[in-house]
Amino acid sequence: MTLDYLYHDLGDFQLQSGNILPNAKLAYKTYGELSPVKNNVVVLPTYYTGSHYRNEGFFGAGRAIDPARHFIVSVNLFGNGLSSSPSNTPAPFDGPRFPNMTLYDNIRAQHQLLTEALGITQIALVAGWSMAGCQSFQWAAQYPHMVQAILPFCASAKTAEHNIVFLEGVKAALQADAAYDDGNYQSPPVKGLKAFGRVYAGWAFSQTFYREQMYKLKGFDSAEALLQDWEQDHLEWDANDLLCKLWTWQQGDISNNGLYNGNFESALSAIEARTIVIVCDSDLYFRPEDNALEIEHIKNSELRIYQSPWGHCVASPGNDAEFERFLDQAIVALLG
Repeated sequence: MTLDYLYHDLGDFQLQSGNILPNAKLAYKTYGELSPVKNNVVVLPTYYTGSHYRNEGFFGAGRAIDPARHFIVSVNLFGNGLSSSPSNTPAPFDGPRFPNMTLYDNIRAQHQLLTEALGITQIALVAGWSMAGCQSFQWAAQYPHMVQAILPFCASAKTAEHNIVFLEGVKAALQADAAYDDGNYQSPPVKGLKAFGRVYAGWAFSQTFYREQMYKLKGFDSAEALLQDWEQDHLEWDANDLLCKLWTWQQGDISNNGLYNGNFESALSAIEARTIVIVCDSDLYFRPEDNALEIEHIKNSELRIYQSPWGHCVASPGNDAEFERFLDQAIVALLG
């Protein structure tokens, strides 16, 4: 089988926890050509249920991020089934024995990919939706001298407590399936995965989205049809992979490391990148109020609030063409 992506071998990768993951690897794909002075690099991490190919909805010919002008590095999150994950790591670190990964671990691995494998020392832009946006914040705080601009959309620099509680709900729905067996399942915990998808769908869109039956714009004749689609989508995921990334998301905090020792304001103030943060006014778990507090401490930053009933899924490619234009305008403002 021919893969449409590459692997970067990280070797025996020491984690923030002190554990070592043997033969760790990052899956990634590049688009476009690196300029002779290497000043056109755009890094796109992946979101929670995303992958490098799903990031392709955020760039293209004639878009603000364009492979004709930019060298795009789309890199897969630990736990997404392509980079090192519970589902593809051999014993003794397989399944529920896979070590916990922080965003700090992910960005340190991505830094190794860019500097060692690709010879990159400056990044023009790090951007991303949801958990990928959280990684944009992490990049800017962890390597402030390397990142010139960031554009997190529907994301945060620190996972809010209400967001953590939301994630506890979908996690509990999955783990309640007896077939889950504390992660030692012999076949997929189908009931748990379906429940995970159903609970998630209630948070991904706004109340207005359901009241106005906007799911019909997606081709569903009822809310139940939408829920069944979310069930099927999550059946494609390995349960331990979902929970691995969920733990990473819950621990999100750009100051939770030896650089800042938990001083969140100090971590925000250390960001040197030009910053535009985009949030949807009806996003149920990445709230505008949280982002407003964050940018108070980021130099040269701006908060742009997009009004839409699509909620968190406003940024999912194909849902809202006007949001795509709104996003591209912000990218142009950062990249020129």
